[in-house]
Amino acid sequence: MARAKRDTASFPKAIIGWREWCALPDLALPGILAKVDTGAKTSSLHAFDVRQSDRGEGWIDFSVHPVQRRKAPVIQCTAQCVDYRSVTSSNGKSEKRPVIQTTLEIGFRRFVTEITLTNRDDMGFRMLLGRQSLNKRFLVDPSLSYCCGDQ
Repeated sequence: MARAKRDTASFPKAIIGWREWCALPDLALPGILAKVDTGAKTSSLHAFDVRQSDRGEGWIDFSVHPVQRRKAPVIQCTAQCVDYRSVTSSNGKSEKRPVIQTTLEIGFRRFVTEITLTNRDDMGFRMLLGRQSLNKRFLVDPSLSYCCGDQ
């Protein structure tokens, strides 16, 4: 009998490196390489063509290029927008971003977290994992990579 995965925030902290493979199963993204950034408060995901969804008020549709430096494949996603927040990026530019709440999997850890959506075409990684997602779950060793597997 298969056991349902549960939020693992109360488990002992796992060690992760400066980059890790993760999944966003609610968005049908089984593997996306993320940069771990303890300097960023919130996590962010590369998204473009963000628009109101036909699903109803508060829902948004958007597209994702999950593979670094590639325009294909394109994954179509739908999520509930829980907020819009002003975020200042590493280049000092501030922008208002939609915030979604979704399930994130890193290794054997599975939990719900908030992620902002922004165009990260000019960035090396399609996803950035910030402190709010890492807090009380992980210890970061910047000398390591792919501690949770290589996809």
